[in-house]
Amino acid sequence: MTAPASEPDRDRNLHATLQRWFGFASLRPLQKDAIDAALDGRDALVVLPTGGGKSLCYQLPALVLDRLVVVVSPLIALMQDQVDGLRLLGVPAAAAHGNLDAGGRAELRRMSEDGSLRLLFVAPERLFLDGFLRWLQQQDVAAIAIDEAHCISQWGHDFRPEYRRLAELRQHFPGVSFQAFTATATPRVRADIREQLQLQDPVELVGTFDRPELTYRVLPRHDLEEQVAAAILRHPDAAAIVYCISRKETESLAKALQQRGIGARAYHAGLAAGARTRISADFRAERLHVIVATVAFGMGIDRSDVRLVVHAGMPKSLEAYQQETGRAGRDGLPAECLLLYSAGDGAK
Repeated sequence: MTAPASEPDRDRNLHATLQRWFGFASLRPLQKDAIDAALDGRDALVVLPTGGGKSLCYQLPALVLDRLVVVVSPLIALMQDQVDGLRLLGVPAAAAHGNLDAGGRAELRRMSEDGSLRLLFVAPERLFLDGFLRWLQQQDVAAIAIDEAHCISQWGHDFRPEYRRLAELRQHFPGVSFQAFTATATPRVRADIREQLQLQDPVELVGTFDRPELTYRVLPRHDLEEQVAAAILRHPDAAAIVYCISRKETESLAKALQQRGIGARAYHAGLAAGARTRISADFRAERLHVIVATVAFGMGIDRSDVRLVVHAGMPKSLEAYQQETGRAGRDGLPAECLLLYSAGDGAK
């Protein structure tokens, strides 16, 4: 049996792996603590703001340990984005979801059979279908990471009932550590995450939500089209997300912006799945720069150069507002967060 590496040796290996695969010279605040918890086989609850580098906290341990880390994620787009990005770096990663084609299934099977798979992203619904857990138990799983962990809490801003079953994984993987990650969680939500996932003596890490690169503006709404257009024109050729309260408003505002020569597209849950997929893919690939959306355009946005986030009405909660504005300036460069309100917003 190989003796565990000393702390200096492990740190050298950690930073060498970080440099080799991701090209970073150092880790951000709390990333090191979260990664150490995973390497030590400890449960953890990690709250880092959007852009704080949560994904590295479960990606890097898989490469340092040279074992499989399973990442539970709520959105296919989010999973596929991460898999595509990791594969570009040469990291053996795959996703398991209902939209996986025959080629994707064959690739996943090949990587699992030859032992090369290091990161497997899976939707919570997929975990409990078609003997998937039995197959997963045959793999060398080092840790299970729960991304967007606030979805498990009835007190969170994006509760998803299917997340409640994740505690069942404890029965199937009794010796495997669990790490829960989210960008926003009040103390009440954090307590619910700990309870629902049955985290055992977890390391709890809560990052600062101070984002000095973000400028917040709160203004009365008097001419929505003009105010939104002016804000977008302050950031020419940059990415912008405009959040609206209703589907109808996204359609009308996107059309108004188009008439002003701004290439905006509406996005909401009422669109066909194929249309939503195309729009979000165009935005991620920088073929589309302005999205006018309901909060259906939420988790899974992985574009670092969003220079503007506009709320055309009051957000659902302060927690939701923090999460949504946090999608701006993920590259660390200055960005604007504009909230336009009216007295009637509180009655909606």
